[in-house]
Formats: sequence, structure tokens, C-alpha cells
Amino acid sequence: MSSPELILVVDDTPANLEVVCETLSDAGYEVATAIDGDRALKRVQAYPPDLILLDVQMPGIDGFETCKRLKADPKTASIPIIFMTALSDADSKVKGFVLGAVDYITKPFQEQEVLARVKTHLQLRQLTKNLEQRVAEQTAALETAFSQLQQSQIHLVQTEKMSALGNLVAGVAHEINNPLGFIAGNLKPAQDYIKDLFKLIELYQKELPYPSASLQEFVEEIDLEYLQEDLPKLIDSMQEGVDRIHTISTSLRTFSRSDSDRPIPYNIHDGIDSTILILKHRLKANECRPEIQVITDYGDLPQVECFAGQLNQVFMNLLANAIDALEESNQGRSFTQIKANPNQITVKTQLSESQAVIRIQDNGIGITDAVKPKIFEHLFTTKGVGQGTGLGLAIARQIVVQKHSGTLEVNSTLGQGTEFVISIPVKELAVKDIQATICVDAA
Repeated sequence: MSSPELILVVDDTPANLEVVCETLSDAGYEVATAIDGDRALKRVQAYPPDLILLDVQMPGIDGFETCKRLKADPKTASIPIIFMTALSDADSKVKGFVLGAVDYITKPFQEQEVLARVKTHLQLRQLTKNLEQRVAEQTAALETAFSQLQQSQIHLVQTEKMSALGNLVAGVAHEINNPLGFIAGNLKPAQDYIKDLFKLIELYQKELPYPSASLQEFVEEIDLEYLQEDLPKLIDSMQEGVDRIHTISTSLRTFSRSDSDRPIPYNIHDGIDSTILILKHRLKANECRPEIQVITDYGDLPQVECFAGQLNQVFMNLLANAIDALEESNQGRSFTQIKANPNQITVKTQLSESQAVIRIQDNGIGITDAVKPKIFEHLFTTKGVGQGTGLGLAIARQIVVQKHSGTLEVNSTLGQGTEFVISIPVKELAVKDIQATICVDAA
């Protein structure tokens, strides 16, 4: 059973002390007393109460000054203070509240009013203490978990935010396929219908070589001859558009393919191509610069056992960073200057000592020697506020190193661009297969 709350009653009038103490004691509270402000301050330091009933008008230090000193001390600042006073003017009450009091009890005392106000503020005090305890416990838990925060945050972003990108892309691809299938399925019948209509018009022209004036006028208005020539071309253009959208949809599905709980065989080149396609809108020319050129130099790689979706996210991050670096290098350069030394990103793959090696290089401004050792650190970024989280490269390294037992390294010279090199182990069987293929081709 918990001990009763301690209430300190401060009043220089013995009769008042007796009445209040008796009322509180009968209600089950533990009561302490002080007859002036000095004694109250010393008493509080030795035995902090749960609540203070403080008389305003006292010799020496009055209630207002006592309250001020209590609130100025961090050890006693949180103790609720209820003023007891015969002063009923608004200025006195306002002054008390400004100093930090929580309530007023007006003399002469009403027993039930005193108990009600005391009970209310003790309950509030207990709620506050409970809240403070919970905050302290949570703070301690956060401090305990702080050492694990970096890896946890990286894992969270990787599995939630970046996976959401894959889910979004997959959803978009799925939604594209529905109307795409409808359009593709109707284009061929539309072509046939148009041919039939043109044939019908031709027959009408043969059988009615002299149309009426109004009909002849409409034929000239719509330029029937040009329409017959151009409409099939429009349908062919639509077919090309459908084929292009189908290619994009396939690339989106390739990029967003879901990871299983184990690595699966995957064509890394498909992943790179799909990522480049998704970033194509950032590569296109604009009013500030020509198109960013992407040069691919693919070697003979077998299918690699990997978590395909996560590896695609690494490609996305590195390629997006390369574009950012090129955009930064363009600052202060004119369109003509950039065109003379065009922005380029080179993606090269090769098989080297049972490792699939992917090199992604830009010809941007490069990285300083001071920054280079930090770029894979958690939350480190050289981008402006709101432009980078400092998690992208940390996540990329985690995926390559921890998920694929590979390496992710950076080579950069200031003013000459940056190259990221990914190396992922290839299973021995896959290496033998590709080496055998190369030997056959050579023979």
C-alpha cells in the first residue's frame, strides 16, 4: 500500500494551521507545517512535499516571494502551490498565477472546498509524475537503443521506403498493362475497319462519279485524299507507341521484381537497363543543358544469384547520384560549354575472378579526399537541406556487402569524375558455364 501524500501547510496564524491540518489529516493526508517562508523553504529542501498550501500575507518573506523562490529552484519547481489568502482582488490572483501557483483558496476556509482543490491538484501531480516516469523510461530505452539506431534506420528505409518504390513501380506497370492490352487488341481490327471503309468509299466513287455539290464540297473540306493517305500512318504511329509503352512496362516490372527469401538467378544487365529507363526523364535535354549521355559496355556475365529488387535499388541510387553530380558540375557553365564537354555516365560490366563487376562512372566534379572516406557513413551527405538524407550510399553498401557478400568501392579524383565499383561473387557453376560458352565461340 502506498504512503499517504505529504502536504506542507505554511501559515503564520496558529488557528489557521490547526483548522487546515485537522481537515487534511481527517481526510487521510500526511501534514507538515511551517509558520513562515524561511522555514518553509528549509522544510521543502529536507522533505519535499507533494503539495504546498501557502499563505500570502506572512511576516518576513511573504507568500509571493516564497513561491518565486520555490519555482526558481529546479528541485522544487514542480511542486504544486495553492495560495491561501483573504485577498480577493484580481491583481493578487493574477500575480500568484504568474509566479507559478496552480490555485487559490480564499479565507475563511470551506472544508469541502479545501479538500476538493487539494484532491484535484494531487491527482494532477500524480499524473504528471507518472508521465515524467514514462518519459524517463522511454528516454532510457532510446538511449539503450541508440547504438543500434544507424543499422535499424538503414534497414527500415531499405525495407519500407525503397521497397515501396518497387511496389509503386510494379503497380504502375500493372495499371499500364490493362489499358495497353485494350489498345493493342483493338488496333488491328481498327486497321481492318479503316481499309474496309476506304474500299467502300472507292466503290462509291466509281458508281457515283458525279457527286452532288454539297457532297463534293464536304470531300474537299475534309481533304479526303490526304485523309486516306495519312490515317493509316496515324494507326502505325499508334502501334509504335503501344510497342514503346510495352517496352517501358516490361522494364518497370523488371526493376520492381519482388525479392524472395533467398537469392534467385538474375540478368544484371536487365536490371541496369530498366533502371536507366526509369531515370530517362532526368537524362533528357532541357533548357540548361544537352542530354546526359549514358554509355553501356556490357561484358559476358552469367545470371547472378542475388536479391534482384534490392540490387536494382543499388543501381538506382548510384545512377541517380551520378546525375546529381553532373548537375552540380554544370553550375556556372553555359549550354554551349556543356555541349563541348558533354555530361556522360558510363556503365561497364565484366567477369573478373569469379566476380561480377559493375562500374558506374560519371565525368562530373569528383569527390575531395576529405569527403571520400565519409560517403558511405550513415546520415552523411554533401547535398543541401531537403535534398539528401545521407542514407542512400549507406543502404547501397549494406545491400552489396551484407546481402551479397560483395564490395562497393569508390574511385574519384577532384575535377575528373567519380566511379563506383560493385563486385558480387558469382557461383562457380555459373562461371564454368560462361567460360565453356566463350571457349565454344572461340573455336
